[in-house]
Amino acid sequence: MEALERKLHYNFRNRALLAEALNHSSYANEHRGAGICSNERLEFLGDSILGFVTAEHLFKIYPDLPEGDLTRIRAALVCEQSLYEVAQHLELGQYLKLGRGEESGGGRYRQSILADAVEAVFAAIYLDSDMASISRIIHAVLLDKATDHVVEERRDYKTALQELVQREEGSTLTYRLVGESGPDHNKLFVFEVLINGRSAGQGSGHSKKEAEQSAARDALEKMGQ
Repeated sequence: MEALERKLHYNFRNRALLAEALNHSSYANEHRGAGICSNERLEFLGDSILGFVTAEHLFKIYPDLPEGDLTRIRAALVCEQSLYEVAQHLELGQYLKLGRGEESGGGRYRQSILADAVEAVFAAIYLDSDMASISRIIHAVLLDKATDHVVEERRDYKTALQELVQREEGSTLTYRLVGESGPDHNKLFVFEVLINGRSAGQGSGHSKKEAEQSAARDALEKMGQ
């Protein structure tokens, strides 16, 4: 607990909140009789807090951007990949409490579990303090480190490619899994994107969604977009 607090630059008054934020549902299910709660409720609250703090930040630093652009940038900043990177920086995986099955399946390294835990920790800090405190921490571990390059890296390439293809009436866009490798907790997927049945790009990633985004990005770059 103390080591994680030092990384967060925050000392909890009620450490039970932090403990709950680190309880995965698989652990809580295995200890139902002990009254242990999972971090799912905190994750729900943390998601909203993160969204608000990020929206307020973007509203202030981009006074001339329209709603659509602000929404896109916010989505890029609070996506699972961004939160996973925060978790890695905090080494959050080593503090999680997992059920035996999730532990043996590599859950301690799973991107979605770590991203959800980050949101739960944010909620725990908010409940232990106030909006000003959690806003400061979210800025420190996420928003202040974000750059235009990071935002561009998180661009929704699939949507951009879909919109481009739809300009040509009757055109079709499909994604195809062409390969996968690695252990279950660290899979690498390779996807190909096809426009009108012809290969337009290829990409890889540690999730199918990430690989599809990579393939769409490759296609857009080849099309000069």
